[in-house]
Amino acid sequence: MPERMLKFVHLSQQMPDKRDISARRSDFEEIYARFDQKAAAAQASRCSQCGVPFCSVHCPLHNNIPDWLKLTAEGRIEEAYALSSATNNFPEICGRICPQDRLCEGNCVIEKGFESVTIGAVERYITDTAFAEGWVAPRRPARERGLSVGIIGAGPAGLAAAEELRARGYGVHVYDRHDRVGGLMIYGIPNFKLEKDIVLRRWRLLEAAGIQFHTNIAIGRDLAFADLRARHAAILIATGVYQPREIGGPGAGLPGIVPALDYLITANRKGLGDAVPDFDSGTLNAAGKRVVVIGGGDTAMDCVRTAVRQGARSVQCLYRRDRANMPGSLREVKNAEEEGVEFLWLSAPEAFLGDDWVSGVRATRMRLGLPDASGRQSVEPVTGSHFTVPADLVIKALGFDPEPIPAAFGEPGLEVTRHGTLRIQPRDFMTSLPGVFAAGDIVRGASLVVWAIRDGRDAASRMHAWLEAQASAREAAE
Repeated sequence: MPERMLKFVHLSQQMPDKRDISARRSDFEEIYARFDQKAAAAQASRCSQCGVPFCSVHCPLHNNIPDWLKLTAEGRIEEAYALSSATNNFPEICGRICPQDRLCEGNCVIEKGFESVTIGAVERYITDTAFAEGWVAPRRPARERGLSVGIIGAGPAGLAAAEELRARGYGVHVYDRHDRVGGLMIYGIPNFKLEKDIVLRRWRLLEAAGIQFHTNIAIGRDLAFADLRARHAAILIATGVYQPREIGGPGAGLPGIVPALDYLITANRKGLGDAVPDFDSGTLNAAGKRVVVIGGGDTAMDCVRTAVRQGARSVQCLYRRDRANMPGSLREVKNAEEEGVEFLWLSAPEAFLGDDWVSGVRATRMRLGLPDASGRQSVEPVTGSHFTVPADLVIKALGFDPEPIPAAFGEPGLEVTRHGTLRIQPRDFMTSLPGVFAAGDIVRGASLVVWAIRDGRDAASRMHAWLEAQASAREAAE
């Protein structure tokens, strides 16, 4: 077979085509077209097959990226999917929402000028093809172990752990306080990045594997944590972090200043066909309003782009650092700018104006100072640089903190860190309570979906080892 790789020297990088800007501003459909077989093979063939694949090294899941790129270039898509799904429980989701520009693609060794391989788009093509061809099957166990485990939280960490434990033969029960499975993948991420059918399809696949889901169940409210522990041989807490960080200053409590997650959940529920009074009343609807989003992460980008699609009169993003220091994906920043979002770099709010409803944000210009202990430049206000941004809706996208899990669960024995995250033993993911494990954002703090999947997989492995050890100890005692 002739060499199909290292084509980057004469084949340029090509992302999937984007939909027309005017069309994508008016709906919530995904903005990228999908590669066909020819385009996917061509882009995969650009891989240099380097000896030390930094794309894999910098992927939290350490996906075997060069190998499945080579298989794609050779047209062996079913094998490529088998390899891709061996390390990733949800490659169709990561291919859409991972910040590849900061992870795998951002660390591709192909030198600048030739540009990186479009890894995310190829990953998406592989998995979408696998679903279309019927190659994706539920991971049912070869034998049942007769033991059950309980998982609190149906987000990416909980679902990844659930699939891994079910494949090992455990009876898996997943409890979630929401009415649908997926966590922030279903309610926090807009359709233009991740269509909800993609998440719901994965839910059905997990159910087909024998995983049992219990929705609308809040632990500590609808089911006591002690009762849950009595039901199962082990517990995994994978609740994520949902508590929004607040902003201070005069007027911060005015109506019309809302948390980002409340706004995004409302938009996603509306898209799913739910009755959403706060949307219909206009409280959490950007239509016709001057919208100001405060923050610079991926959640802020989701908010500004959602507001555009809801028909906002104007959308501005206020961020205290510059573009180079923005924590969100630069690819998302570019998409937002194309869609009409205005970024006010090096600007920070100091007060909110209005009487019965917010009417504006008083802000000040900032300048970058010396790097702090983490290496990130500090920021300081520029004296006398105040200005006012008119606003009818202000969305706070400042990040998320953990909810007080010990209090919510009625279990004071659960130890937390000074950040409020659950304290675990790093090697075995176990909390301060025997047989109770934790993984994902509730341990790590707000992070990426791909890290949650990694943590869920690792926690499942440690839970399995602990359950095996417990069984061996019982046998030895008998």
